[in-house]
Amino acid sequence: MVNSACEWQTDTGLSAADIEHFQRDGFLILRGFAAPATVETLRGIAEEHLRREIAPLEYEADLHYPGAPSSRSAEGGRTVRRLLQAQGRHPAFTQWLDQPALLTRLHQLLGPEVLMPLAHHNCIMTKQPRFSSDTGWHQDIRYWAFERAELINVWLALGPEREDNGCLRLIPGSHRCQYEKTQFDNAQFFREDVAANRPLLEQALNAELEAGDILLFHCRTLHAATRNFSEQTKYSAVFTFRAGDNRPLPGTRSAALPELHMP
Repeated sequence: MVNSACEWQTDTGLSAADIEHFQRDGFLILRGFAAPATVETLRGIAEEHLRREIAPLEYEADLHYPGAPSSRSAEGGRTVRRLLQAQGRHPAFTQWLDQPALLTRLHQLLGPEVLMPLAHHNCIMTKQPRFSSDTGWHQDIRYWAFERAELINVWLALGPEREDNGCLRLIPGSHRCQYEKTQFDNAQFFREDVAANRPLLEQALNAELEAGDILLFHCRTLHAATRNFSEQTKYSAVFTFRAGDNRPLPGTRSAALPELHMP
């Protein structure tokens, strides 16, 4: 896995090697991208909103993934999985999204016009101990509807992300593969019991991150994560971006909310 490091105050954007890596593998880690003060601010907001259960929220029990409580009334049933609509929770999130260093890289990968859909991701993942769940192998585009399956996710670590607390796992190059419907189950998860899937699954890598690192990954890149086996909640802020000419399909969930036009 390529790890890029930059002095953002003398920023020249992604290198040719970075762009090649992203196009080949479908993801790229940029180390130390967010300043410690920014991470502290965003994490503090997330911790406060989680403590107060400020809506909108998604609960682990709502998804019924492996490890999740069976219902909101069961033990651990009020365990929050995601704080939704992160961008609108506090101006600090908009300020982070508007920073030139991030926008420069998004323009390099997506083109001259970049928009951020508010309908997808735009959340703070709050993977908690005891009652978090396993997320199976999937592509984010499975439940999105755009003219092209060409969107990019930006995942900001607000603390350490390791195998024991459920860091993302990704399969390099999986965004470039063509798949048969039989390789996925009815919920569009990539099946681990299908022989044709095993060569790809054997290539999976852990995306271990430190606070302030960002992970860029393509919406077709297969990824998964285990539950949090540690004793501390893991916080990550996640946003999605598209090119201006890759519009959401009318009447779908992807077109249900406004979008932010990035400078």
